[in-house]
Amino acid sequence: RLGANGRLIALDRDPSAIAAGQAITDERFTLVHARFAELADVLDELGVTAVDGVLLDIGVSSPQLDDAERGMSFRQDAPLDMRMDTSRGETVAQWLARADEADIREVIRDYGEERFASAIAKAIVAARSERPVDTTYQLAQIVASAVRTREAGQHPATRSFQALRIFINKELEELSLVLPQALAVLKPAGRLAVICFHSLEDRIVKRFMADQANPPQPPRGLPLRADQLPRPTMTLIARIRARSEEVAANPRARSATLRVAEKVA
Repeated sequence: RLGANGRLIALDRDPSAIAAGQAITDERFTLVHARFAELADVLDELGVTAVDGVLLDIGVSSPQLDDAERGMSFRQDAPLDMRMDTSRGETVAQWLARADEADIREVIRDYGEERFASAIAKAIVAARSERPVDTTYQLAQIVASAVRTREAGQHPATRSFQALRIFINKELEELSLVLPQALAVLKPAGRLAVICFHSLEDRIVKRFMADQANPPQPPRGLPLRADQLPRPTMTLIARIRARSEEVAANPRARSATLRVAEKVA
């Protein structure tokens, strides 16, 4: 879709994604092994001062879920890794081996919205006293033993796996850091589009865009000129969910939300 003079710059923290992207030989395409939060630094190194649009696809990817060795899913037994960037950082197994019960409970509660977080944390600490918790099946069984009830069709470990993955990859922090960078680098009338897959991500994007479109105003009665009042920096364009046809072809799209906002000229 790019014109002859168009340019696409892609960032991904996953070495496997970088390897796959290197098969694209189009001269208009630049691929960088970096986190979203490094967007401003990457563009600066490339000599790019402004862009027409930014698209952020947040969260885990299908290849990461489908590769058992990544440890993202409990559907196959594998090392308990969950890192998006396998070249650096601590695995979930390593963190669970050293974290105290309170920290485990907090992560599972806050990032997984899991009401049985306390029981799950206790079960993990008890289990690791006997042997290391270092495989996906092992963790899934521990969680299942501590969760008393669960929504129909959902595995008891779903929320806990989500929470640990989000935490170990600092996914919400990365999203919060990249949004203002994306706004800063957009040209006037440039658009920011963000695809999220669960409520924690979407809440951050929704609030950021809403704050830019409707900045907080000073108390009434302050002696300020009109040009001193906070002005909107973005206009809300769309909130889009996958239609039934798309979900039928790609079931993982069912939880996706796309939000789009445009930088005020």
